[in-house]
Amino acid sequence: MLRIDGLNQYYGESHTLWDLDLDVPTAKCTCVMGRNGVGKTTLLKCVMGQETVSSGQLQYNDEVALTERPVEDRSRLGIGYVPQGRQIFPLLTVEENLRTGLAARRDKVRQIPQRIYDLFPVLHEMKHRRGGDLSGGQQQQLAIGRALVIEPRLLILDEPGEGIQPNIVAQIGEVIRRLIAEDGLTVLLVEQKLPFARRFADRFAIMDRGRRMAQGGIDELSDDLIKQYLTV
Repeated sequence: MLRIDGLNQYYGESHTLWDLDLDVPTAKCTCVMGRNGVGKTTLLKCVMGQETVSSGQLQYNDEVALTERPVEDRSRLGIGYVPQGRQIFPLLTVEENLRTGLAARRDKVRQIPQRIYDLFPVLHEMKHRRGGDLSGGQQQQLAIGRALVIEPRLLILDEPGEGIQPNIVAQIGEVIRRLIAEDGLTVLLVEQKLPFARRFADRFAIMDRGRRMAQGGIDELSDDLIKQYLTV
């Protein structure tokens, strides 16, 4: 679904991503892991076109070179994105937040898909409440629901479990597995929580200082790799 080859990115004079390669296979959950500040969020922003790529290739769906497309094309190509910190609209209602995603759909559907409310019943229960009045976990469900409104083929999540109570984190993980199994969705996520990755991801990639140091099936995430690259 997504193939990244030789990606390099700079912030000013600082070389942030170094010849980074990553495969994100279709209908799987790939979890990017690593300590703080190693370039995980920068990688996602490069995929979404929010950061400029200095060199390398981002190949989507075996045919689309993302580096040649403007930022606004990502959603129209079927890529949903939930940034770190959720970034919902706090003064809009839940329903209004969800409707903001409809303009990015490839078709002319202007109704919130019932699927969103099936996956996150709390959003239906609270659809007339303002986003800023929701708990952190409910806001994260809203952010994911908003990304799913476009019915993406690739869903990108940046630390979906950050600052959220464990039961909601588990619910989000179960929704990810359901979307993969029932809809064939491809998921790329950044996550620091090792138990979450081991329970819900199919594949992992470890980054360190802007480089991809290891990748493979989640059952290949060894204690040695954890000790070397993930423990603080």
